Amino acid sequence: MTNHEAFDAFKRALETGHTADFLNKVTDDFHFFVPLPLEGWNQKQQGRERFEELIRFERSVFQMRLTPLIELENESYGMVVFSAEGLLNGKPFRNELTVVFEFEKDRIRSFREYVGMPLKNYENP
Repeated sequence: MTNHEAFDAFKRALETGHTADFLNKVTDDFHFFVPLPLEGWNQKQQGRERFEELIRFERSVFQMRLTPLIELENESYGMVVFSAEGLLNGKPFRNELTVVFEFEKDRIRSFREYVGMPLKNYENP
């Protein structure tokens, strides 16, 4: 697996809701952090099922199209900056999403998301 394949699988999961390709690339101790200002999501998240819950939740709140702007990588880490456009709670939005991946051999061990603007609209979906 290349880092670019991991980035593409992540993008497809967010855009389409199809998580299998991404989850086939993760380690058994896979974990992630997302900047959601909601109880239960504002801490380390663990495992494949939790990732699927994240994707279902995010897709219920917004539909987006991601365009990679920057990709940086080495054998241990990868970073991609996406331009995100779509609807958030039915209203148009545009933002940048940066995702930093940690790799272990040819698998995704973790990722951490950073967003360009506060996601206040999440508080009252």
